Amino acid sequence: MHTAAVTIRPAPLDSPAAQALIAALNAELSALYPQPGATHFRLDPAEVAEGRGVFVIAWHEDIPIGCGAVRCLDPATAELKRMYVAPEGRGRGIGHQLLATLEQEARQLGVQRLLLETGIHQTAALALYARAGFVTIPAYGEYVGSATSICMAKSV
Repeated sequence: MHTAAVTIRPAPLDSPAAQALIAALNAELSALYPQPGATHFRLDPAEVAEGRGVFVIAWHEDIPIGCGAVRCLDPATAELKRMYVAPEGRGRGIGHQLLATLEQEARQLGVQRLLLETGIHQTAALALYARAGFVTIPAYGEYVGSATSICMAKSV
């Protein structure tokens, strides 16, 4: 697989491709964080409706290989959610492409700051976000008090 063959485009959160990617992400996170309350899976279709956010899928030919979302928290702030690249697509720059696409979507929504939460065991994700300019911040929202969460932010 070559990253040049990857296209990223918006998709409905309830589409079969989105649901398959989210199910794979949830299974991976549940295995990494088996502690009760350690996972934060919630993302509602209304949160990624036009003008409030977006859910995107990365496609390699006709195979969904990754996904991610951005949802507005307030007029100036948005949050990245459900970032995932399937194991067979990792190490090829797809995560970076997804992140760049979501940052652009956030700018189009008019926000100035992007927040995200990832986990202490997700070293590749932490490295990706740090390379993209995200810095660690105190936990916010539902992540306050989570021993497995690392929260980050970036101005866009």
